[in-house]
Amino acid sequence: MAEWTDDGACLLAHFDNADDLLRAVTRLREEGYRLLEGYTPFPVDGLAEALHFEERRLPRIALMGAVFGGAGGMLMLWYLNAYDFPINVGGRPLDAWAAFALPAFEMLVLFAVLSVIGAMLWFNGLPRLHHPLFDARGFERVSSDRFLLAVGRADPLFDAERSGRLLEELGAVDLEMLAP
Repeated sequence: MAEWTDDGACLLAHFDNADDLLRAVTRLREEGYRLLEGYTPFPVDGLAEALHFEERRLPRIALMGAVFGGAGGMLMLWYLNAYDFPINVGGRPLDAWAAFALPAFEMLVLFAVLSVIGAMLWFNGLPRLHHPLFDARGFERVSSDRFLLAVGRADPLFDAERSGRLLEELGAVDLEMLAP
């Protein structure tokens, strides 16, 4: 399967409402298009499913961060209390793991959250101050009343004329070809 390229090369279709956008995405997916990206002013029910948007990496990254943070916190506390600075308090053993559980849990949560935030920034290519889509006519309206659908030029089925005609049939009010 082809990957979406972040150079902005695409055919951008403008729609007046969410229903037309959702119908266009569904039809293009049925036709076999894979490199589709939707931009809307509010969450549209069913759009993520129609675009086949699935993020499987973040839960794994959160788990890895949590395991690393929890194990690292437990190891750090054990080392500090048993070897580096042993203080016998109330006759308890120096390596009492139950006493380390709460701080280790806090480290687990901290590392899980930080790893997800870092991964989100990395996967979204942030910080990025400018994207080629920002130069598209009317792109600023996507935050208020415009619905956009980008068909990536790297899509195996992409043909500017055929794709444009299909999008116009599906209710696109304006089409724009964006080059990188």
